[in-house]
Amino acid sequence: MRYFIVEADKSSGHTGFVDGSHKWMLPGVDSCPTCRSIWGDNSRTYPSVDLTPVTSVADFVEPRAEPIEEYERLCELVRPFLPPGALLEPGTSLGPLVGRAQGRFGQLAPLHPWLLLVQREALERLQAEGLRGLKGCPTQLRFRQRNSPELLELELLPVGRAHADCLPPDREPPCSRCGRQGLTLPADLLLDASTLPHHLDVFRLEDFSVRICTERFAKACQRLGLDGVVFHPVPISGPENHAPR
Repeated sequence: MRYFIVEADKSSGHTGFVDGSHKWMLPGVDSCPTCRSIWGDNSRTYPSVDLTPVTSVADFVEPRAEPIEEYERLCELVRPFLPPGALLEPGTSLGPLVGRAQGRFGQLAPLHPWLLLVQREALERLQAEGLRGLKGCPTQLRFRQRNSPELLELELLPVGRAHADCLPPDREPPCSRCGRQGLTLPADLLLDASTLPHHLDVFRLEDFSVRICTERFAKACQRLGLDGVVFHPVPISGPENHAPR
């Protein structure tokens, strides 16, 4: 099985632009007592999560940093609403993408290295191909133009990790309290074959904000003529006939 990084096709001429954020979020951490870091990262997004049943939902609206004890308390309130396999970290984004959009979008529309929008018709065609784990979540994007597309956000679960061979040998382990690892994406990314999923054809890595897809997903997009993205092969460790988990 081959794997690819999914990136925006900059030669496509699409002009689509989104100015928005997700409806809710976890706060960042204000000085972790273990690693002393002040940080948050909004690259973990779970657009299927609905926090309206939470009595204190207002605690998830304002971007801010909190003492780690408050962050951990809010994590426990969120956890029952997460999709299977979800991981939390400071700054995690939850709920639908809200904001304004304009311009011409491809059938697949990457916004950030970790976020992928898809037009409804394109998603339905991919699902009809039998691809695994494609979950499109409604957005709340406002268009001020005629013939605006219906954009859904693919929920990209964090699965798979970079192989140790592409990481600094002197790296420290992630913080045991807040989870911060303090690494930058390797220039020559190598995937750890033993961590790759068998139930998802598109996902993001656990340890880096990168969209990854299987060869099945890439070939289906190309066969269906879906535009907006390009696929760059990424090597994996171990034999080509590895058995993903």
